[in-house]
Amino acid sequence: MASFSIQTRTLANGEARFKASVIVKKNGAMIHREARTFKKKELARTWGKNKTQELEEFGVKKYKTCLIGDLFDKFINDSFLWDNTGRTKQYVIKMLSDCDIANIQTDSLRTSDIIEHCKNRLAAGAKPQTIYHDIAYLRSVMKKALPVFNIKANFEIFEEAVPVLIDMKLVGKSNKRTRRPTSNEIERLKEGLLKRQNTRANGQVRIPFIDILDFSILTCMRIGEVCALRWDDLNEDHKTITVRDRKDPRKKDGNHMLVPLLAGSFDIVKRQQKNNTLIFPYNSRSVTAGFQRVRNKLGIEDLRYHDLRREGASRLFEYGFSIEEVAQVTGHRNLNILWQVYTQLFPEKLHDKLRKKLEKKTI
Repeated sequence: MASFSIQTRTLANGEARFKASVIVKKNGAMIHREARTFKKKELARTWGKNKTQELEEFGVKKYKTCLIGDLFDKFINDSFLWDNTGRTKQYVIKMLSDCDIANIQTDSLRTSDIIEHCKNRLAAGAKPQTIYHDIAYLRSVMKKALPVFNIKANFEIFEEAVPVLIDMKLVGKSNKRTRRPTSNEIERLKEGLLKRQNTRANGQVRIPFIDILDFSILTCMRIGEVCALRWDDLNEDHKTITVRDRKDPRKKDGNHMLVPLLAGSFDIVKRQQKNNTLIFPYNSRSVTAGFQRVRNKLGIEDLRYHDLRREGASRLFEYGFSIEEVAQVTGHRNLNILWQVYTQLFPEKLHDKLRKKLEKKTI
């Protein structure tokens, strides 16, 4: 016999959520359970009624189950899933395959199991921000189990588990990064990178580190985007270039954007050798590896190559560009993310900006 119930919980921001749970019992024992959470109680009640009627009419469908570790293996071996998975997510999934949570059946995962995993990771030295990715990627894999592999996975448990994990401070979101290189750090980096590009080993490709570093700052591009730029996509008359498949949380493939080559970035492009379809035909990992080695040798702490993107965006704001104009360069669709994450203004530079405006007004 199928039945449903509705539970109400209040989020930290005061909003209510309504969880409809449907169970099926046979001879007094529960043989099926599923749940969904809604923002409105009426929606939860409607779903509960419809699901109950469906189970009464058609019965409980029988699906396969397996160990979570076996589900990871299936995910990894499916090229359509794995090849479209980012490096960080791939690393986390492989790591989870060696954790105790991988030995639990996909349909038997409980909140207590997730809590135990987080406690073990915390004891091993992982930070709550890192553990948050464990849970997010585990949920993502389990959510694909039924539609892709016809395997029943209790991914709905995360609706219950995540608020508990947050309350227990076992997971947490990463702090907003604000690091910008100082002028002195950039000059030191250029000196070190110049030495590196002039002392290449036999057979190694000479990477123009200085040009790429300056170009990365001036265009606010990710290093992967820089190393994928094509000569065919350069418009010399308008001094623009098309950035193909630009990263976007909603869409990547086919997300081409026309970007202006401001300041000296166009000149940097023009002085590159035109002996390849790519303007900067170098492995992006080799570029970042060279940057990291020079940075470490100089003792510059907590500076990542991606921070150059923030440096470029912040400079544009300091020059007086509007947020919409800066977004044309950085490629951000969400202006809130651009302002909150990719800008870190130096307050002392406001003095220079005000002085220039006053001088202009006096003239």
